[in-house]
Amino acid sequence: MVTEARRVVRRGTEPGLLESVRRRLLEAYPDLLARAKLDEAGRESVRRAIRQILIADGLAGDRARREELTTALFEEIAGYGPIDALLADPEVSEVMVNGPDRVYVERAGRLQRVDAVFRDTAHLLDVISRMLSLTGRRVDLSQPYVDARLPDGSRVNAVVPPVAVDGPYLTIRRFGSGLLGAESLVALGTVDGASLQALRCAVEGRLNIVISGGAASGKTTFLNAIAGYISLERERVITIEDAAELRFGEGNLVRLECRPANVEGRGRVDPRQLVRNALRMRPDRIIVGECRGPEAFDMLQAMNTG
Repeated sequence: MVTEARRVVRRGTEPGLLESVRRRLLEAYPDLLARAKLDEAGRESVRRAIRQILIADGLAGDRARREELTTALFEEIAGYGPIDALLADPEVSEVMVNGPDRVYVERAGRLQRVDAVFRDTAHLLDVISRMLSLTGRRVDLSQPYVDARLPDGSRVNAVVPPVAVDGPYLTIRRFGSGLLGAESLVALGTVDGASLQALRCAVEGRLNIVISGGAASGKTTFLNAIAGYISLERERVITIEDAAELRFGEGNLVRLECRPANVEGRGRVDPRQLVRNALRMRPDRIIVGECRGPEAFDMLQAMNTG
């Protein structure tokens, strides 16, 4: 079910003002924009710098307009444009952009259309490029779709024309900051107590386990939860994922992530290669985040080795 959700749309920033402030920032604080992508302290530093530029140049008379411009300029220069506020909303678990003027979010399992809009296709492509610049991945005519992981762990999928008919399309799956414990599965009604105990015995007994389900059904959350029964102090665990999103504590944990080919079509590392390599790393357990190709054969072989 899709419902409508409305939010305040800020007045747009003039292109000339945007470029002027961006140029001033790069001249005065060349390293600040890079920091803004990595931590909240860096983001706040950029906001302060923008505010100071607006005051120094007399570009915003009253305080309310200055704060409005600061937020809008920050979103365009150091953030992710009109979806920046959505990505900061802890209630939003997924952001879906179906072209420049159709944006949906998922809150509490319900899809809602929001009033966030991009100026045009070029604006949306610019935001996608900014996101991917942090990941070392690309999307273009020769590689029209890409999976990536942002510094905060969010999973990004982007598709551009000609594959995207009405695109570009952008999908961002966000993950909570805290780890969900296995007991929470009972509280949420995912499993009952007896089933959870059976799962605990299966994990601690090092049985082979396959988790399957529909899209956005909670497979990764479920895996993260029951993986909490693994003792990372006594066992060496290797995870293999397209985009790293499994998080279940610290210890003797090795995380491997696939890599797409470069612009010359070289350097691709796929899940099958990583499964084979993981077998040479003295694993006690191998966890494959998503199995949907030839790596299934190698995974089954690994299961048979014990």
